[in-house]
Amino acid sequence: MIVTSHSDNVFSCRSGGWRVWSLSDGYIEMPADLLRDPQNNPVPQAAQAGPLRLSVNCFALAGSGVDGVLIDSGGGGWAPTVGRLEQTMAEARIDPASITVLALTHTHQDHVQGLLTPDDRVLFPNLKAIVIPEVAVERFFAEAHLAQFRSLLKPVRNGDQVAERLRAVALPGHAPGHTGYAFGTDEDRFLFFGDVVHVPPLQFGDPAFSWGYDDHQATARATRLKVFRDASEAGTWIAGAHLGWPGIGRVVRKGDAYGYEPAAG
Repeated sequence: MIVTSHSDNVFSCRSGGWRVWSLSDGYIEMPADLLRDPQNNPVPQAAQAGPLRLSVNCFALAGSGVDGVLIDSGGGGWAPTVGRLEQTMAEARIDPASITVLALTHTHQDHVQGLLTPDDRVLFPNLKAIVIPEVAVERFFAEAHLAQFRSLLKPVRNGDQVAERLRAVALPGHAPGHTGYAFGTDEDRFLFFGDVVHVPPLQFGDPAFSWGYDDHQATARATRLKVFRDASEAGTWIAGAHLGWPGIGRVVRKGDAYGYEPAAG
């Protein structure tokens, strides 16, 4: 992987004839007591630290002759600190009209609302498909203001091919159908995910720390541990919606725990 650009909002690299971008949509601040210990209790030392700031990242892929693919769309007008994807794409020189496939990890607000800009414009006018975990379709339909996009939904299951070299990977525990996307070039492996990690400084050192919004805490912990173990053993680049900027890095084994090394230019 060769880093080609690194700023406060845009990170890009080249790998095996492909281009990969991490695009900042902003951030959200969440109560620290959402961090939970293995008994699902709030973590006292975290609660004393004040609100936690979580990055909100989206990821784009492009290859020679391949339509543009975006993974998650950010928060749109959901909160004042998100909805910056349009400006970030302009900085990255990516035309939103070039995005034809949007792959959603799940349907929480900070991942799906960016289909519309904060002023309610359609951000991606040439979308051909919105890839979505099959069991998350019902929740998407509950978003009445996104009704215009329902005809574009393409439900997928674990293992389905969703675009060239891009495959759906079930990552259960956080939300119904929570899904990552495995991507391989001729040089590197990547795993894009939504909410496997929320608080990187703590959860890499102890994957048992979980998050209050995880639907099934024990399952989410098991998923996180598996992602860390597999990525560290295979040398996979992980790219997470809430990893600290630039949102892409490596997992390294540190004794009985793990560490995170962000990609750097």
